[in-house]
Amino acid sequence: MANVEQTEILIIGAGPSGAVAAGLLRKQGRKVLILERETFPRFSIGESLLPQSMQYLEEAGMLQDVVEAGFQYKNGAAFAKGDMRTEFDFRDKFTPGWGTTYQVQRANFDKVLADAAEKAGAEIRYRHTVTAVDVSGEQAVVSVRSDTGEEYTVQARQLLDASGFARVLPRLLNLERPSDFPVRGALFTHIEDGIAGPEMDRQKILISVHPVHQDVWFWTIPFSNGRCSQGVVATPEYLARYEGTEVERLRAIIAETPSLSHVLRNAKWDTPGRSLNGYSANVTSLWGKNFALLGNAGEFLDPVFSSGVTIAVKSASLAAQCIERTWRGEAVDWQQDYALPLQAGVNTFRAFVSGWYEGGFQDVIFREHHTPEIRRMIASILAGYAWDKNNPYVAEPVRRLGVLRELCRKPDVQGVPA
Repeated sequence: MANVEQTEILIIGAGPSGAVAAGLLRKQGRKVLILERETFPRFSIGESLLPQSMQYLEEAGMLQDVVEAGFQYKNGAAFAKGDMRTEFDFRDKFTPGWGTTYQVQRANFDKVLADAAEKAGAEIRYRHTVTAVDVSGEQAVVSVRSDTGEEYTVQARQLLDASGFARVLPRLLNLERPSDFPVRGALFTHIEDGIAGPEMDRQKILISVHPVHQDVWFWTIPFSNGRCSQGVVATPEYLARYEGTEVERLRAIIAETPSLSHVLRNAKWDTPGRSLNGYSANVTSLWGKNFALLGNAGEFLDPVFSSGVTIAVKSASLAAQCIERTWRGEAVDWQQDYALPLQAGVNTFRAFVSGWYEGGFQDVIFREHHTPEIRRMIASILAGYAWDKNNPYVAEPVRRLGVLRELCRKPDVQGVPA
């Protein structure tokens, strides 16, 4: 019979949501075990953080570790489409809070957070794979296989799935449901970018739109070491038009976009490319008896506004608050206290992502004349503050964005009102 272990909190996955949850739970004095199927550092995308995430890194006691790691400072986002270009400075925003953050190579960033979780007293077992889960009893019962083939069982009072795109609990507990987002794919790599001079602000992510196809866009995320993450997002049908390796296909699409081709004219394409298709995902529920889904294990929208890590660490914070109340003997309604609050911010991002691909939000972004207050409200959401109901574009994202889009399409509107 397999060995049986006991822990208070079992977390599947040592990425940002798992590590931050562990840091928060260790502050509560909980016994935390993390099972991670890979070895860190390991490659991941989602490299441009949003300022809102800094609050949760700080709460988890990991801010100093991140600051001292030497990542690329980030203070905003730049957008380019044909001859049009605009920038948002996240320090000039509607919502109080952090206005700066970092652009990170996730292999290093995730390792920094995982090491901080271990330093705080969490145990991480790398190359241990969850093979089965039973949440029907008083405790969650998890079957595990180590890299040496050893099989054992862990019983936990609370199980958190922070497995990201591996989506362990959605798969094992049949929670998956199709995303209502159109299927898209991505081609990406890391390059020695060779960017010099003022043509690109390394303190901002650059989002470039294809000059002909508005639903095809590129990310350029500078790192602190002269390298950057470069990718393109489009429908699988569009990406399938191009032949060759991932890098050859990526470069061919960039060649159709003169503004980005110019920025990357001195780049050295020295790393094999990767691809990701059909990445949007959803679930029937974000929680159940003795378990909750964090970050991408629950729902992933789209990378266009870099919301993934922010949603991940926000979910970790909300889950840790629910667990703390449970340990105090309070009755916790995970739907009201976890799922709905988390979903509120996700729905804000959803409205803006949908608006981006429909083209309306692109009209808003590239509009030359906005009142400063509207720019600050939009900057807040682009900075990750998608839970601030004081922001009208959070309180009513679909309606407000629709009104703004229509006003922006009128040719001579100066200073569009809120």
